[in-house]
Amino acid sequence: MDVVIEESVSFVGSKLNSIMEELRDKESIIQNTLKQLKANNFEVYFAEDTAKAKAIFENDILPNIKFKSASYADSITMRETGALDLLQNNQDIEFIDTFSPNDDWDTRIIKRKQALTVDLFLTGTNAITESGYLVNLDMIGNRVAPLTFGPEHVVLFIGTNKIVKDKEEAFHRIKTIAATLNAQRHTNFKIPCQTTGVCVDCKSKQRICNSWVITEKSFPKHRIKVILINQDLGY
Repeated sequence: MDVVIEESVSFVGSKLNSIMEELRDKESIIQNTLKQLKANNFEVYFAEDTAKAKAIFENDILPNIKFKSASYADSITMRETGALDLLQNNQDIEFIDTFSPNDDWDTRIIKRKQALTVDLFLTGTNAITESGYLVNLDMIGNRVAPLTFGPEHVVLFIGTNKIVKDKEEAFHRIKTIAATLNAQRHTNFKIPCQTTGVCVDCKSKQRICNSWVITEKSFPKHRIKVILINQDLGY
């Protein structure tokens, strides 16, 4: 009996040590990623959860920028924070809703073109490397284009589950996780990965994987603001 107890205690202790080591590794990766983002000229914030992320956006970012217009590109993570509500309910600005259920496709495209010139733009990212690079894959470009040029300020909401080792892992993550899950929630589309759950490099007219954008630096400095959230969020 004593031997069994000792073995059980040893097993539990080993598992606890393993869990603690994983937590330390995760914390180290997060801190290094934050450091690299700052070195890459991004304005960087860290939040423990979505509520804190919304508070950072409301109290630390919005009061320090001038904006009269705002818009967004679809992002599950961004929506989960509730930050979008702060703009949608702001009667003092022009808010361009590029995903209004009342608009047809042509109207949405017009609005998405208008969104390229707003003062403030919100979205997320598909992956972020430990070296502080943002990696994204988009269908029509309304999400990635504002990252490169257009809006005066871009704010990204990113869960720590999006952190990957390097660009190769980012490409793999996006193709095997982000893209397929994103396709499955767009039930009006008809593309292979919705049913297969894996990318087959399709030739569909509604293919969502068209434009890759890698953002290595923010230019001008601090134009792109990153709120990294210590939760698994989005795809």
